[in-house]
Amino acid sequence: MALKIGIPRGLWFYDYYPLWKTFYEELGADVILSSPTNKNTLDAGVKNTVDEACLPVKIFHGHVLDLKDQVDFIFLPKLMSAYKNEYICPKFCGLPEMVTHSIKDLPPIIDTEINFNHSRKNLMKTVYRFGSYVTQNPVAIKHAYNKAIDVYHDYKSKIKEGNYPINGEFYSNNLRSEKTPVTIAVMGHSYNIYDKYGSMGLIDKLHEQGIKVITPEMMDYSRINEYADTLEKKMFWSYGRKLLGTAMYFADVKNIDGIVYLSSFGCGIDSIIEELVERKTRKDGKMPFLLITIDEHTGEAGVNTRLEAFIDMIEWRKRNETNLSTHG
Repeated sequence: MALKIGIPRGLWFYDYYPLWKTFYEELGADVILSSPTNKNTLDAGVKNTVDEACLPVKIFHGHVLDLKDQVDFIFLPKLMSAYKNEYICPKFCGLPEMVTHSIKDLPPIIDTEINFNHSRKNLMKTVYRFGSYVTQNPVAIKHAYNKAIDVYHDYKSKIKEGNYPINGEFYSNNLRSEKTPVTIAVMGHSYNIYDKYGSMGLIDKLHEQGIKVITPEMMDYSRINEYADTLEKKMFWSYGRKLLGTAMYFADVKNIDGIVYLSSFGCGIDSIIEELVERKTRKDGKMPFLLITIDEHTGEAGVNTRLEAFIDMIEWRKRNETNLSTHG
């Protein structure tokens, strides 16, 4: 009987799940995904997480609880760094310890550390550790990883083509409209903007208004790095670097009509990045900017009202073609 490995549908899920799902399936394991985020997921996560945790971490705990009694292992790597001289969010680094402290009687967890801060020369050693939970055959592990990398690259390519991995399923950005569409960049961490429940359906709401949406994951990462490299001091948080580089690109080329930044209350990185993104886009780029901050108490009606007012302002500005400053 095949091992059942559970992958929580939260945090790094929206960046890497095709890679790990394919990897373990190629090794013969059954991969079980937690259900898409819903009210029960959030409520369970809130009850089983420290109060100081941000909304995505609370949601993640809810997904772990959803898998708890269904699987033999829960996939919960200790993700420290994905790029040289950069780090992931501190909550990612301590996630295995946080989850095991908050949720009792969990099945064994796959908590292998991923740390490429210095180099990737030990990449395959890390891959073999992940594979060893299913098999000790290094040839099979390497084959599974190569297959997984191909699937991962295809996943990233589809996003760059304009598809959204909402809840892990692709949706097209193609719009049918007789009028020239408004283009809005939805910025924020992938686990915020692609979680339909956690984001209150933000991308769907924009599409219903006939608005074309661009997200940071659709950008050329090498181009974004070029802009981020011009900063006076290096941004060593990977997620923050991507968002800030994207904002600098938009402020320079001005190929969008506005930006909606989705942030979660209590996010330490966002408390710095959202301010820098606003400066680059609204003040330097003279583009409309809307910040939406969410937590478990945020009301959807209030978000809808602010979003509708923002869209009305952009459409008015576009119709009149005055390019009035959005600041001052």
